[in-house]
Amino acid sequence: MTDILADPLRPHEEAVTLPESFDAGIWFVGRIRTPWTRREECPKRGDAEAGPLCRIEIAEPWVPALAGIERHQTLQVLYWMHLSRRDAVRQNPHFDDASTGTFALRSPLRPNPIASSLVRLIGVEGAVLTVRGLDCIDGTPLIDLKPEFGALWCDTSPPMR
Repeated sequence: MTDILADPLRPHEEAVTLPESFDAGIWFVGRIRTPWTRREECPKRGDAEAGPLCRIEIAEPWVPALAGIERHQTLQVLYWMHLSRRDAVRQNPHFDDASTGTFALRSPLRPNPIASSLVRLIGVEGAVLTVRGLDCIDGTPLIDLKPEFGALWCDTSPPMR
């Protein structure tokens, strides 16, 4: 994390001292493969209709968790912006004469650098999903996948009275 904190703050930005330990832990369940190798190349938001094809590679032992995902057109992808500062509380994204609180921005600089994108599922082949709509660098750690509207149920039972 020390080289991440080496990124200079812009004028009017503010950083805080980070806590010594974390409150919780997470597992990365895979990696995201995109055409972008530097943060500056990434789009501000992905394009789920016309954006480039990207791959989400699910790691073992999480592959069985993909069962049924092909029934969904749109997925929410949660990922870890591993190259982002975590100490910025006020930011100056436009290099102007003011700053804005981190929680009022979609900036990747966050205490917990979690990003969320809605993507169009193009296909599933084994442990690899092909999608459109991502906006992160190649190799970004995957936290979770969720269908946009939850489970699709095929309930043939009579309605409850």
